Amino acid sequence: MRIVSLLPAATDIVAELGLTDALVGRTHECDWPPGPLAGVPVVTSAGFDADLMGSREISEAVGGAEHGGSSLYALDTEKLGELAPDVVLTQELCDVCAVSYSSVAGAVRSLESGPTVLSLEPRTLTDVLDCVERMGGELGVPLEGSRRTSLLRERLERVRKSVSGLARPTVAAVEWLDPLWPAGHWVPEQIRIAGGEALLAEPGEHTEPVDWETVRAAKPDVVLLMPCGLSPERTESERELLTRLPGWAELPAVRAGQVWVVDGPAYFNRPGPRVVRGAEILAHVLHGVTAGAEVTSAEARRTAV
Repeated sequence: MRIVSLLPAATDIVAELGLTDALVGRTHECDWPPGPLAGVPVVTSAGFDADLMGSREISEAVGGAEHGGSSLYALDTEKLGELAPDVVLTQELCDVCAVSYSSVAGAVRSLESGPTVLSLEPRTLTDVLDCVERMGGELGVPLEGSRRTSLLRERLERVRKSVSGLARPTVAAVEWLDPLWPAGHWVPEQIRIAGGEALLAEPGEHTEPVDWETVRAAKPDVVLLMPCGLSPERTESERELLTRLPGWAELPAVRAGQVWVVDGPAYFNRPGPRVVRGAEILAHVLHGVTAGAEVTSAEARRTAV
């Protein structure tokens, strides 16, 4: 089987299923697992250089919530044809996160090989795990899909038990700094499983930007910074976007030193199996509990407030 993944989360799932060797194409953002992906051809590119832009500039470039995604990413259809995939993995959930589904569908229609297109549409944590199992079946390894999904569910249950009975701090998870954008979809569930109460968004919710006063009025006990697509180092470099806001220093989270930068792209932004590790990380952040491997500073760190 020859697989092209046009979604980093799908690439994560392929790796979880032990099918990395079947990948013949990937996006420019697919970065896990780092070693095996090094030689896999890249078939997409971005329409702008985020490294040269601030958060507000990036937000304006993608057009916020109303962007159709058509000009954000380019798909190399010639290269896609040369790779002759049997399966193309994509999504319809967010055109700002990957090549738009319409672009993928149009490109696939032009291919002589007629590959199967599998679209991932997870909105909740249950959906994410179901995707792992479903893809196992679609990609010819149903037993491995079921086995890996069961192990992921067991890890989540271990997190739940590790924080059972503990006080539940209120948590504001921020997925973009300027404008302020709360993290929705599966993130509120990650927070709940790890022993917190999510503010600003409900499980499964596709969120929109909120004004600063809404965040301020929520008085979170903990603030999590997890900008979509940005490394923890990049997030740290832009924390002034928050620290200069009126009343920032009065937030309970700031007064208690509970403002954390976490690795959003790895464990929170993408609907892949590593969201389970995200819940384990949050158990450490919210309660100092170890529910898996020890949490490293690359995964979560307190930031200067």
